[in-house]
Amino acid sequence: MKIFYIGILKNESKPAVELAVERDLSSYSRFTRNNYGEFMTLFSKTVAERTRPGQRQDIEEQDYTFHAYSRSEGICALIISDKDYPALVAHQLLSKIADEFLAAHPRTSFSSPSTAPNSLSFPALKEYIAKYQDPGQADSIMKIQRELDETKIVLHKTIESVLERGEKIDTLVEKSNDLSSQSRMFYTQAKKQNSCCVVM
Repeated sequence: MKIFYIGILKNESKPAVELAVERDLSSYSRFTRNNYGEFMTLFSKTVAERTRPGQRQDIEEQDYTFHAYSRSEGICALIISDKDYPALVAHQLLSKIADEFLAAHPRTSFSSPSTAPNSLSFPALKEYIAKYQDPGQADSIMKIQRELDETKIVLHKTIESVLERGEKIDTLVEKSNDLSSQSRMFYTQAKKQNSCCVVM
């Protein structure tokens, strides 16, 4: 699970403009990183332009998923991740960064048509792209789910060991039943043997 791109884009007019962006292109070769970065910019602008205010959407393209959240203030928060990244965690992060961005940068700071790309500082994106690479650590619900899954595994192992022990106990009970019938036979044989002689 990996996040490749987190961005805040101005999408109230076309073309959309990246206001603040952070990328993690470390999984690509040095020779292709710029190309991947340019494609991510192009596709994120397209997705931001086509996401209506107040709308959330996930768009899958080959091995990537674009998670988008457009706000009525004229911005769209966008994440590009691999297809295995949980959508719930991505949308929680989108809400968080959109709220924090708008708290730090009111609409007047980016509403001008001449707003330059990547002109607004938002250093929290660098922190979030690192922190949210592991969604289990970043999201408490995912963390609890993982702990429950681990507990289920332990319980299944315990039940299996009890069943194995139960099978062994059943074998012992069968042996004791056999022993009981043999001991009854021994008792009756001994009684017969001892009945012929009476000791006084």
